[in-house]
Amino acid sequence: MEYVLKTDKLTKEYAGQRVVDEVTLNVERGAVYGFVGKNGAGKTTFIRMISGLASPTSGSFELLSEKDIYKARRRTGSLIESPALYSDMTALENIRLLSTILGEDKRRAEDILKIVGLSDTGKKKARDFSLGMKQRLGIGMALVGDPEFLMLDEPINGLDPTGIVEIRELLLDLKNKQGKTIFISSHILGELEKIATNYGIIAKGKLVEELTAEELENKCGIRTVIKTNNPQKALGIVSSIKGIKNVEAKEDGSIVIADAAEDIGMITNELFKNDIIVSGISTSDNGAESYFIKKMEEG
Repeated sequence: MEYVLKTDKLTKEYAGQRVVDEVTLNVERGAVYGFVGKNGAGKTTFIRMISGLASPTSGSFELLSEKDIYKARRRTGSLIESPALYSDMTALENIRLLSTILGEDKRRAEDILKIVGLSDTGKKKARDFSLGMKQRLGIGMALVGDPEFLMLDEPINGLDPTGIVEIRELLLDLKNKQGKTIFISSHILGELEKIATNYGIIAKGKLVEELTAEELENKCGIRTVIKTNNPQKALGIVSSIKGIKNVEAKEDGSIVIADAAEDIGMITNELFKNDIIVSGISTSDNGAESYFIKKMEEG
């Protein structure tokens, strides 16, 4: 498995306070990695360290398997907080100027505008752009130099529903058509669910959990909860029933089936035949947003 970013206990302190606290995470090549956390959780500081805008207090990281961090950063594009645009310039002029500053080919500027959906903006100045257009231009500027890895800090924050959809579709195109690996920080959980392949949850500077989209789905699907007087014995009985999978016993006297059980009557009948008392049955939809919020409270 190839990683574009690996961190080892990466830490940043300001005035003796740990803003990022020993974060160890791994971003696979080709992933859309959703970095989830509340405002102030340490997301922006983490990205600033990887981008070279802040120095780690301790810990280390490896970017694009490069020994030379400066070469690695030339293969990386970033959009941190809000886009740094020249408001009195057009989209094309902004891209061309940044290309010149970075020593990149200015002739790619028009191609970049096509990628981000701004090729028809003509002579319109950046100051007259909508917030969504400014975000797309910011992503376009991050694409100067054709980077392999993009780090985007809250790119959909403050956008209206149309702008959010536009940015989502752009990010999916960048992954699927352009082959980019994308690290995106956000606290807008519903949107991340639609694009992320992997997640890292950060709370109060600490990485609480890393998981794949598949693992998240397994944890957050509809569950059937059956409360009994003997969860361990009930676990064995329910697990033996054909078609029932992913069953676990809880300390509170319940067993949880990680799905919506289709024949509750048959399950309770089997438990009754084995002298197990069923005191309650319920179905819950443990949504991803609830899961994230719970995890973010753990930091």
